[in-house]
Amino acid sequence: MGKGGGCVPSKKKVPSGGAEDSRRGGAAGNAPIPADDRPNDALSRDSAAAEENSHPIAKLKVFIVFYSMYGHVEGLARRMKKGVDAVDGVEAVLFRVPETLPTEALEQMKAPPKDPEIPEISAAELAAADGVLFGFPTRYGAMAAQMKAFFDSTGQLWKEQKLAGKPAGFFVSTGTQGGGQETTAWTAITQLAHHGMLFVPIGYTFGAGMFKMDSIRGGSPYGAGVFAGDGTREPTETELALAEHQGKYMAAVVKKLAFA
Repeated sequence: MGKGGGCVPSKKKVPSGGAEDSRRGGAAGNAPIPADDRPNDALSRDSAAAEENSHPIAKLKVFIVFYSMYGHVEGLARRMKKGVDAVDGVEAVLFRVPETLPTEALEQMKAPPKDPEIPEISAAELAAADGVLFGFPTRYGAMAAQMKAFFDSTGQLWKEQKLAGKPAGFFVSTGTQGGGQETTAWTAITQLAHHGMLFVPIGYTFGAGMFKMDSIRGGSPYGAGVFAGDGTREPTETELALAEHQGKYMAAVVKKLAFA
């Protein structure tokens, strides 16, 4: 029938070529196949590709959860984030645990104000992490009370075993060289054990930096560390580099476990 008759040409007949076909870019046999006439597998591939492009794969999350009174642990945490973010498919999120001391006490201790850009974390939020790095200063060879209070608030997660199987590590700050760089980390392992979490130490994977004796350096096979002294000492580049290495190392472990 004619072009304006409203009827679709029979699929059994190939329409004649001529000028109209030339304007369309060639013979009718080379014309694009309408979507409805394409094989189902081709449509499925197109749909899958469109779905993948509209919903990119979410990155794995490493939570860096810390308490820092004078900023030393926070300095390690920020550099650690850089290490995590350097691993493709993984990203770090910084959180601080709630403060337990009153403002008046912090003022008397000359503690600087906390960065409002880093949010406080609740216990329930911890379940969303694919891996966690916990950072805290020492108090007599063990974690500070603020971090212990946070762990004490994770009872519901423990009851439901929401953290079981998640990899976790530690980084610390101490006032002196013999003040607990190792004991502060290994006394915290009990928290992970009861949750069924997987403790990930860095060992000596930092290489030559773990063996240098020419300068004061925090950190141990258990994790990164910094010496705070009286509170005025800043982390050295070696201490910060070790923190960055720990971030990369943890991110690699999280990625490996996720795709095992």
